[in-house]
Amino acid sequence: MKRLQFLIFALLFSAVSFGHEDENDPVVLTIEGHQIHASEFIYIYEKNNDSLSYKKKALDSYMELFINYKLKVIEAEHLGYDTIPRLQSELAEYRKQLAMPYLIDKKQNEKLVEEAYYRIKNEVHASHILIRVDPAATPEDTARAYDQIMALRDRVMKGEDFGEVAIGRGGSQDPSAAMNKGDLGYFSALQMVYPFEEAAFTTEPGSVSMPVRTRFGYHILKVHEIRPAKGKMTAAHIMVLANDKASEEEIKAAEEKANEIYALLEKGEKFDDLAKKYSDDQSSKGRGGALPEFGAGAKQRMVPEFEEAAFKLQNDGDYSKPIRTAYGFHIIKRVSLTPVPSYEEMYRELKMKVEKDERAQTTRNSFINKLKKDYGFGEADAAKLLPMFFSIGDEYFMGHWKGLTSDAHDDDVLFTFRDQFFTVKDFEQYLMSLQNQKRTKDMQTFVEARFKEYQIEKLLQYEDSQLEQKYPQFKALVQEYRDGILIFEIMQNEIWNKASKDTSGIKSYYESHKSDFTYPKRYQGELYKCIDKATAEKVVELLNTDTLSFGKIQEIVNENSQLNLIVKKHVFSSNSTDAFSYKKGKKTRTFEKGVSEIWEKDGQFYVIKVEEVLEPRPREFSEAKGLVTAAYQNQLEKEWIKSLREKYKYEVDYDALYSLKKIHKDLRLD
Repeated sequence: MKRLQFLIFALLFSAVSFGHEDENDPVVLTIEGHQIHASEFIYIYEKNNDSLSYKKKALDSYMELFINYKLKVIEAEHLGYDTIPRLQSELAEYRKQLAMPYLIDKKQNEKLVEEAYYRIKNEVHASHILIRVDPAATPEDTARAYDQIMALRDRVMKGEDFGEVAIGRGGSQDPSAAMNKGDLGYFSALQMVYPFEEAAFTTEPGSVSMPVRTRFGYHILKVHEIRPAKGKMTAAHIMVLANDKASEEEIKAAEEKANEIYALLEKGEKFDDLAKKYSDDQSSKGRGGALPEFGAGAKQRMVPEFEEAAFKLQNDGDYSKPIRTAYGFHIIKRVSLTPVPSYEEMYRELKMKVEKDERAQTTRNSFINKLKKDYGFGEADAAKLLPMFFSIGDEYFMGHWKGLTSDAHDDDVLFTFRDQFFTVKDFEQYLMSLQNQKRTKDMQTFVEARFKEYQIEKLLQYEDSQLEQKYPQFKALVQEYRDGILIFEIMQNEIWNKASKDTSGIKSYYESHKSDFTYPKRYQGELYKCIDKATAEKVVELLNTDTLSFGKIQEIVNENSQLNLIVKKHVFSSNSTDAFSYKKGKKTRTFEKGVSEIWEKDGQFYVIKVEEVLEPRPREFSEAKGLVTAAYQNQLEKEWIKSLREKYKYEVDYDALYSLKKIHKDLRLD
């Protein structure tokens, strides 16, 4: 998590060169001889601020952060972090992913965007059976998996039920099949891996596809229906947990609780309030049950039963009766429904998604042909020279091939483009690196296929090497990620790890700042949250008998409804227990030992039985170690930044900085 946060921070403070050198684009910062112009600074400043301010105070504050960031990068470079093989490998992998959209045929890509839009406007209901295949599986293992999936398909084609085959012995290896019999519900474009999506949209409804290979393995699909998409929905839900491991009694109790909540909705209580009080979905209850957008083209998918019930709701604000899924019981409220936008409205979003998706690889052939034309590709004497490889024998497939028997043609050129020349020796070495491939009887076909792959590989490698020159935005993004990696790594070594290992330093910091790590007033006891005042009065009555445990009190009060009372036995902090605050959080309730008076907050009624009042006190070191370590890290970072500011020379042109508002207008960057 820490690494991700710092990489994001680095991206926000990345530098992009705009190339302005005139008086309208002055230098605002010089650091170790590197000049940062106004256009670059404005771009970064805008990227970091939703509400821009060109007032002196705001510019000064941001400039300080920016200087600190740049100093960290420079120090990392000075210490050689940019030469660490592990970091270089990580950056290379990121660059590889980032380069993918640039190594495709743009015209063919437009067709893929159009295809994706058609599939956004429609959705397919399909089931699947999966036989897993490791991407690095041997040809024998791959063939074995293919035979398995074909055997399952044959059973379906002979009349066995698809779902029963999926969950039967030797059936689907998708873990979710145990719950859904392979039924994936409805989905549209960009919600499945592309080969799977392609098979789903090109298989006739009612039919079963031939095996489809994805990075997960082999699939067969049964397509049930293709229909117009219903759009994207935002919804909220109240969930009562009852998963597949729940007992019959627990499921029955959960269903009763869901029905009771539904009855309260029918009586007019607010959905948001009930979600906050009773939903077991901890990730959404605080927002009144609000869920991420789902439906056609959305990243989020819901289980089929949930989506089906949600899209049956006719109007915003409508809510469903409790429905059952593998997770429990849900009451769903429709918040809004957005029809599928027009192609023009979705074009930019779809284009970005398509370029990042594996479907972009399908345009490679047309892109290669374009590169050949642009770079003056020629095969030289390949037709005459390539046959010398056709006589390679079985030793190649056994991994024992030592190369051609003669080196007389090593320097002869097979193909060229731009200023690149590729010889017989080059191709020989390429073939040697691919030994142990699946045996073939037709060596000519095998060699010609490898030769074509070799040409493509070299063309793409060359084009890839030119990307920074051809596309400034690409260069900037790679630089952003590089700086982020360097900053994370140097912070890890200079601050986080150093602080964690410096036991004496942490203890010394604790001794010097004990007052910063003080427990507030706390109460050890039982907190009772009641549905109404009458219930709270009954709780007080039962507590005053002084003979009943909190569990027994909960059992008595909840005899007719699980919604009446929730009890927690804990040490409650005056600062962090929401039920204690009032007047919009500005004040906090205090209690004495014993049973408190009843109080109301947000429609709920509370009683606390205080067993012991714990007065404020400094935390022991063992109690505060995590907090102390974090504070010590902050101190180390401040000291480190101070040393960097003393080590490296930097200068801010404040006249230019304070003129950014006018410069921004002149440069027309808005």
